[in-house]
Amino acid sequence: ALNVERTQALYRIQRAELLPSVNAGAVFSKERVPGILSGSGQPKTTELYNVNVGISQWEIDLFGRIRNLSDAALEQFFAVEQARASAQIALVAEVANVYLALAADRENLKLAQSTLETQQETYEMIRRRAEVGASSDLDLRQAQTRADAARVDIARYTSQVALDENALRLLVGSPVPPELLPDALDDVAAPRDFTPGLPSEVLQRRPDILQAEAQLRAAHANIGAARAAFFPRIALTTSIGTTSDQLSGLFTSGSETWSFIPQIVMPIFDARTWAAYDVTKVDREIALAQYEKAIQAGFREVADTLAQRETLGDQLRAQQSLVEASEVGYRLSDARFTRGIDSYLRVLDAQRSLYGAQQGLIAVRLARLTNLVTLYKVLGGGTL
Repeated sequence: ALNVERTQALYRIQRAELLPSVNAGAVFSKERVPGILSGSGQPKTTELYNVNVGISQWEIDLFGRIRNLSDAALEQFFAVEQARASAQIALVAEVANVYLALAADRENLKLAQSTLETQQETYEMIRRRAEVGASSDLDLRQAQTRADAARVDIARYTSQVALDENALRLLVGSPVPPELLPDALDDVAAPRDFTPGLPSEVLQRRPDILQAEAQLRAAHANIGAARAAFFPRIALTTSIGTTSDQLSGLFTSGSETWSFIPQIVMPIFDARTWAAYDVTKVDREIALAQYEKAIQAGFREVADTLAQRETLGDQLRAQQSLVEASEVGYRLSDARFTRGIDSYLRVLDAQRSLYGAQQGLIAVRLARLTNLVTLYKVLGGGTL
């Protein structure tokens, strides 16, 4: 934003070159002459007023040098403004992504805590069974490993939640009230989905493409300014002077003078002038290449985001089905173990599968939401 203010001020400076610089000055003097020194033998008072208004070094822009420089400065201002908009969109997207990551990590933390509670209950049950000889020591140690693994996940997700909160605080620029922080992904309203049939012309609204376009126009204007250096520069200095003489309060004489001083500066066709002109032409080609690159990058980013979006729906449905099947498998394994039909190893495998499937479901849901945020970003913001 400060860069925008700076380039705006630079444009105003360059724009002012089209207007003449006006200087004004005034002089007033008053003198009393005694009668012995005056020619008439009577004392008199002389007052002198002198007012000057002048225009210094006003270049007549016949060949468009100043106007092209002004246009280039204006386009640079537009380019920096688009850079600010691009940074703003990136900031909004990053805040949303960190907010969603916080929701997912808090949900994973709750899942790990719930898993630990279940594992502790299972461990206590197996410990009591082992005391009466109904379970082996191996079953007891396996139950203990699952409880310890849940404790490790709790510590890991607790740390990750703290990191997410710190990142969100940095992006927002101030502490976020606790009531605004999500506890799970279900607490987050999903961004509006992509509208089918959206024309590709919306990419023209991407700030990075508009920035590259403005830089290309600025490069064209710089060529015009460099070309004007081969023509003579005509500057005009003019001044208006008014003088009045007043004797004893009565106006006696006055004069007004005008002066025009033209200055013509002929260009010197040296190697530096040609080199400067060649540099502006190369800069234009660079700006053109950057403009084409921005367009190609925009199309690729949108295509990649849409390609990911097409599969996320299938992944989400498959992952939900996997969680449901894992839950059924865990209940059956636990029932068979309780009746003494199977060993605890089958229960352990079923628990691991269920826990991994639940974590996977959270990850897919997070990926689907962040995909919508990315789509908002690559389409230039606010186009969904």
